[in-house]
Amino acid sequence: MERKKTDYECPVRKSMQIFAGKWTLLIIFQINRRIVRYGELKRAIPDISEKMLIDELKFLCSKGLVKKKQYPEVPPRVEYSLTPLGEKVLPIIDENSL
Repeated sequence: MERKKTDYECPVRKSMQIFAGKWTLLIIFQINRRIVRYGELKRAIPDISEKMLIDELKFLCSKGLVKKKQYPEVPPRVEYSLTPLGEKVLPIIDENSL
């Protein structure tokens, strides 16, 4: 069966590409409508490696789900929060809680 190009552009497929990461939903859940710093996220998800957390945060920022705010301080201070788009994911996470 030949696939059409539009099959790859459907919303379900796009959602799967964004939320398929092992840590993606857990990171969004941990940020959960508040401002958090990198260290807080690392402590809240101790099994994630530093590289993976950094990569996931960059990915979520690039998709517009998470906002990163850097302050010109020494030592550097970086805060993460959900964007309005990221907050739309929270009810889906809450709905799947057992």
